[in-house]
Amino acid sequence: MAALPPLPDGLDCACLPRASGVSAQAQLQPWLAARLGEVALARDARGRPRLAQGDADVNWSHSGALLLVALARAGRVGVDVERQRPRPRALALARRFFAPAEADWLQALPAAAREGAFVRLWCAKEALLKAHGHGLSFGLHKAVFGERDGVLRLLECDALLGAPDCWFLREWAPAAGYRAALAWRRPG
Repeated sequence: MAALPPLPDGLDCACLPRASGVSAQAQLQPWLAARLGEVALARDARGRPRLAQGDADVNWSHSGALLLVALARAGRVGVDVERQRPRPRALALARRFFAPAEADWLQALPAAAREGAFVRLWCAKEALLKAHGHGLSFGLHKAVFGERDGVLRLLECDALLGAPDCWFLREWAPAAGYRAALAWRRPG
């Protein structure tokens, strides 16, 4: 597994091998217990996982053989991990669900780079929208990312997400054939 990128104080993240036949929630309980003691998990009205008490926030994602989990001691956190696979309809999906500028960026890329860039955008968007608490149903087009110096940055977003500079994003390849993103909204 690749090393996690540096994270600010108060954030913790791990990429674990996915255990067959075990729910992601059951698998991450020991990881959470090692950091917070015994904790109970609940779901909010939208089905988003949360700690039953306290101010910390937890989120997880799984794809293929990986389980990605993140914990924020304060603020809101969201993660997404995706196995890279052929996505022949990536550009059509981007045109339908992403912001026009993002779809234009993808279309301008060489065909060989397009699917990888699509997965990067997807992970960033899903992580941010999960941290926000509404998930994908909020609208993928409401968070607009752009790439600068090889790094995705939130350029603009719906007012309900707050200002773009309130968000912290890290993206990386946790293992060969996977992409991941972590989004954190600073408290306050």
